[in-house]
Amino acid sequence: MNLIVVSNRVARASGNEPMTGGLAAALLPVVEKSGAIWVGSSGRVRDGVHREPFAEIEPLGAGALAMLDLPAAHYGGYYEGFANSALWPALHSRPDLIRVSHDDYRSYREVNAFMARALLRFRKPDAAFWIQDYHFLALGAELRRLGVDHPLGFFLHTPWPSRATIGCVPHHRELIEAMLAYDLIGFQTEEDRGNFLGYVASELGLKVADGVVSTGHGATRCEVFAISIDAGAFAQQAQKAMTHPEVSRLRKSLNGEKLVIGVDRLDYSKGLINRVKAFDKMLSDRPALLRTVSLLQIATPSRGTIEAYGNLQGDLAKLVSDVNGRLGEVDWTPIRYLNKGYRQSVLAGLYRSAQVGLVTPLQDGMNLVAKEYVAAQNPVDPGVLVLSKFAGAANELDTALQVNPHDIDGMSRVIAAALAMPLTERRLRWEAMMARLRDNSIQRWFGDFVAALERAHAGNRSVGPVQLAPPAQPSTIMLAGGWSRRSPRAAGGAVLQ
Repeated sequence: MNLIVVSNRVARASGNEPMTGGLAAALLPVVEKSGAIWVGSSGRVRDGVHREPFAEIEPLGAGALAMLDLPAAHYGGYYEGFANSALWPALHSRPDLIRVSHDDYRSYREVNAFMARALLRFRKPDAAFWIQDYHFLALGAELRRLGVDHPLGFFLHTPWPSRATIGCVPHHRELIEAMLAYDLIGFQTEEDRGNFLGYVASELGLKVADGVVSTGHGATRCEVFAISIDAGAFAQQAQKAMTHPEVSRLRKSLNGEKLVIGVDRLDYSKGLINRVKAFDKMLSDRPALLRTVSLLQIATPSRGTIEAYGNLQGDLAKLVSDVNGRLGEVDWTPIRYLNKGYRQSVLAGLYRSAQVGLVTPLQDGMNLVAKEYVAAQNPVDPGVLVLSKFAGAANELDTALQVNPHDIDGMSRVIAAALAMPLTERRLRWEAMMARLRDNSIQRWFGDFVAALERAHAGNRSVGPVQLAPPAQPSTIMLAGGWSRRSPRAAGGAVLQ
């Protein structure tokens, strides 16, 4: 199989650049070793309409990167607009933050169609396409419309919300019908898969049996594949990172005090405001902990042009300043707050230096920081993971101290308990989590998905060839395999070409 992996952005294997996002950190090592071609945006845009989208190719281990300049006229509406101001808030159960226009949706569909045309150059007889994340929900349908009958798989890195919440997204019906072009859709958790299948059965009236959605023209299999890391490799990296100058400076600056660490993108889904409030309450309620512990919160800015993100950055900075102003001393700062990214080689050492890892999102697909923190620990003297029960990782890391991120009092008590936990208990909890990580590795995730995609596509081929419909008319909704079904505009509007 000649595997083509597609995502919004690709990651370079540079030791000098910060790694942003769990998707990039997870995919990079397996693409390097598998020989896959990883296609995504170059981060640049290009004016004009191009029949043949230009791709810049560079080697990546046994595989390659293919980077595209996306169309300037539609990039803003696609990325900052529909993807991150409609889909992202809805997928993280924040429909109140949806801010989107019809033009944004049109741009989203245009970029999905643009990417489909670009992928045609990689279509070989043995090719299979594996599409990543919410930026490309409709890409499978666009590929089918262009006549691509190869295996098409999709993996969602975010949660999938309840039927009522996803129903707040404009054109939700069209998008979910378009997703049924994929042979296989992968989710992080059983809850995510159940929410998706519940929507399909209730809203679309389609038959669902054993995780398979039948449309009459083919089938889409929905399965759970919990993404992970290479725990052994990350552990080695963490041990090596202890001599890194930045890690050494941090450890020296602690002067014997304990360290709590949080590493996140600056995003409202990560629960950063509640986290800082819980740390503040812990210190305020327990004066004996003053000057004995500090919080290192790394919050890498992202999507700063979107109003909700700009507001969050200002609110969080003000809150940190307030805590430090009230509780700090001339020679001690309770919260070390940094707005920049770090390389994986440095982060691994920072995790290992911290006695407590705080991973407390309000909602998260998986959260690989939780798994990285566990893998980075010193087996002789491991730290304690405090983990939101609303992170996908909580299903596997069940010996972490799990918290409700909306409960400030509860979190403050659990952080204090983590700091006081005896060595024997810390070891037992860590060993159980590390065993799960070794068993459920990123390599297993990758291999399991590819094998399931081959099976799902083989099952669809046995049904017989799909008749492709012409491009959709204004009141036509494109469905899986490139066929169409007439639908009233009230069901969600038109598919935009």
